[in-house]
Amino acid sequence: MANIVFIATSLDGYIADKNNNIDWLHETPNPEGSDMGFSDFMARIDGLVMGRNTFEKVLSFDCDWPYTKPVFVLSRTLSEVPSELTNKVSLVKGDLAQVVAELNAKGFNDLYIDGGVTIQQFLQHDMIDELIITTIPTLLGGGIPLFGDLAEPLKFTHISSQQHLGCLVTNQFKRVR
Repeated sequence: MANIVFIATSLDGYIADKNNNIDWLHETPNPEGSDMGFSDFMARIDGLVMGRNTFEKVLSFDCDWPYTKPVFVLSRTLSEVPSELTNKVSLVKGDLAQVVAELNAKGFNDLYIDGGVTIQQFLQHDMIDELIITTIPTLLGGGIPLFGDLAEPLKFTHISSQQHLGCLVTNQFKRVR
């Protein structure tokens, strides 16, 4: 069982710009259409846990629902999901450890954790087992940071690095326990 982050950041560690936009993620030319390991990663996981803000951001994309795996949205405020997503998205709330334990008990063992606040909360509770971070060589100078305050340092070990498109670097880290 693992809680895994797969995300891109700017060179200065932001996942969205000062206006909560992520358009800068698509500025690097990608003539081969590489997904930079995303489909292989998705094959590894059983489901996604994301926060409400990320869910609403994904809903704003001009495309069909992009996930084939079940999505669990952490929210204290949402009471329902759009009707076309009722078999794809579930709302969950409560203590993170309890939510994850309930998902694990239902067979969702390897979880993709997504969204800035959600990732930070999982890290604050030392519930991230692996980080896969692609760095895009753009300085945003502010915005939504990937990382936030922690009560104490969390140690990770570097597993691998891979370069994509001649300018992006994906680093994989595992939690040292």
